[in-house]
Amino acid sequence: MLDDQGIRLQKVLSQAGIASRRAAERLIVEGRVEVDGQVVTELGTRVDPAASVIHVDGARVVLDDSLVYLALNKPRGMQSTMSDDRGRPCIGDLVEHKVRGNKNLFHVGRLDADTEGLILLTNDGELAHRLMHPSHEVPKTYLATVTGKVPRGLGKILKAGIELEDGPVRADDFAVVDAIPGKTLVRLTLHEGRNRIVRRMLAAAGFPVEELVRTDIGAVSLGSQRPGSIRPLRRDEIGQLYKAVGL
Repeated sequence: MLDDQGIRLQKVLSQAGIASRRAAERLIVEGRVEVDGQVVTELGTRVDPAASVIHVDGARVVLDDSLVYLALNKPRGMQSTMSDDRGRPCIGDLVEHKVRGNKNLFHVGRLDADTEGLILLTNDGELAHRLMHPSHEVPKTYLATVTGKVPRGLGKILKAGIELEDGPVRADDFAVVDAIPGKTLVRLTLHEGRNRIVRRMLAAAGFPVEELVRTDIGAVSLGSQRPGSIRPLRRDEIGQLYKAVGL
C-alpha cells in the first residue's frame, strides 16, 4: 500500500535485509520491485510495511519479523506431530528444546515415523495452508533405497502413473543415483502428499523401500543438515516458497 506518511521503500528493503540502501535504490530504478502488484520505479515512494505486499524479482519480501520459518531434518523413528498422546518421540520435542518462545508453529510436510527428512516449521498460517494444499502442487524430492536392481524403464513407468487403491500417482522426475548388490538408491520427485505415497508407489512397482529420506520441499533443500537439527530458512528460500503458492 503506497502511503505518503509511510517509510521510504528503499529503507524498508534495507531493513528487511534484501540489500543495502543504495543497492535497494538500484533495484527500484531497474523496475525489479513491486508494491501491491504494481512495479514501482520512483525512489521517493513511501509504503506502509504493515499493510504492503512487496516483491523483488517476483519473490515476496517478508516484512513481519515475528514470523518464523524453519527447516527441520526429522530423524527416523520420530512422529511428525507437535505432541503425542502416547508419549512417543515427536518433532514437538525438538522444537521445545531448540526453538524456545515459538510454540505456535505449524509443521508442513508430514512424514511417517520410519522416514527421515525435511519438514518445514512456521507460524505463517497462510503460507503453511497453501503449501499443504494439493492445488499448489509444490514438488517434494526423496532419496529411496529400494530392494533389487531397478530396470532402465522404471522411470518411464512411474512418470506415466501407478494405480493405487486410493487413485493414481505419477512421479514428476526419477533417476537412479547408485546401485549396490541387491539394492538401488533412487531419487524421485512428486507433488503428492498422500499418506506413505512414495513407499506405496514404489512397492506397487515391485521395489519395496528399505530406507527413505525427503531431501527437498519446493526451493528448500536439506543439504548437509544433520538429523534432529533445525535451521532458519534463508530469505531467498522464503521468497521462493511464497512464489510457489502465489503469495
